[in-house]
Amino acid sequence: MIQYVTGDATRPTGDGPKILVHVCNDVGAWGRGFVVSLSKRWKEPERAFRRWAAGETSQPYALGEVQFVPVAADVTVANVIGQHDIARKNRPTDVPPVRYDAIRTGLARVRGEARRLGASVHMPRIGAGVAGGEWAVIEPIIEAELATHGVTVTVYDLAAAAP
Repeated sequence: MIQYVTGDATRPTGDGPKILVHVCNDVGAWGRGFVVSLSKRWKEPERAFRRWAAGETSQPYALGEVQFVPVAADVTVANVIGQHDIARKNRPTDVPPVRYDAIRTGLARVRGEARRLGASVHMPRIGAGVAGGEWAVIEPIIEAELATHGVTVTVYDLAAAAP
């Protein structure tokens, strides 16, 4: 089961280790969507991602891969490569950058790390923002790859701004 809460995903709640999941692209771009809030809270996920995208690590940088970046004693950020390229103004809107299979593969990797750490998993509505994905497609992937395997998942929605 996925728990939905109103709040800031960069401040995951609960006891014990936590993995904060978000979706990245496969071209090394960082600067739109959830990563803006992430970088305001912690600098290391962006630094690590940029080194990874530049080929400065031994880990393959490809769709479905995940980079785990510890940011606090009980919080690890998971940079999941789940979108191909980035949304561009001149691109047809019928071809969003999201890659559902890559998100599925990445979440399976997150599941392994969550089990190893005994961690819960936290996230915004991954893949459904600038990646252009549909939450109705992504939510069942999260269920299948995490929740049905006993991993506690919390999805955060920001509170709506007052008019």
